[in-house]
Amino acid sequence: MNDQSQNQDEEIIDIEEYSKKKQDVPKNKKYQIRIDKTKYVVHVSHMKGREILTLAGKTPVEQFRLYQKFNHGQSEDIGYDQMVDFTNPGVERFMTIPLDQTEGALIHAA
Repeated sequence: MNDQSQNQDEEIIDIEEYSKKKQDVPKNKKYQIRIDKTKYVVHVSHMKGREILTLAGKTPVEQFRLYQKFNHGQSEDIGYDQMVDFTNPGVERFMTIPLDQTEGALIHAA
């Protein structure tokens, strides 16, 4: 009995699957998020942009840009100190893009 209740408590919620099915992400202890092509299990329902980049091994974080992709096909630029809530409707996955000097120059010129 104890093993069953422990397994229930440790259920991993795959936010990408919930998003594709257009279902609300339940509150839980563990979430599976996808950053680029890799899936990660996290023990919190929200993280800052820099924490997501660090989790994906994208350091120093200032050399990368983070985007959050939604199930309706749009994506949003996530700031380093911006909090992302994995239980928000439509959150599907995350993408990283390395910044090179050309992109950095374009960003500063904008």
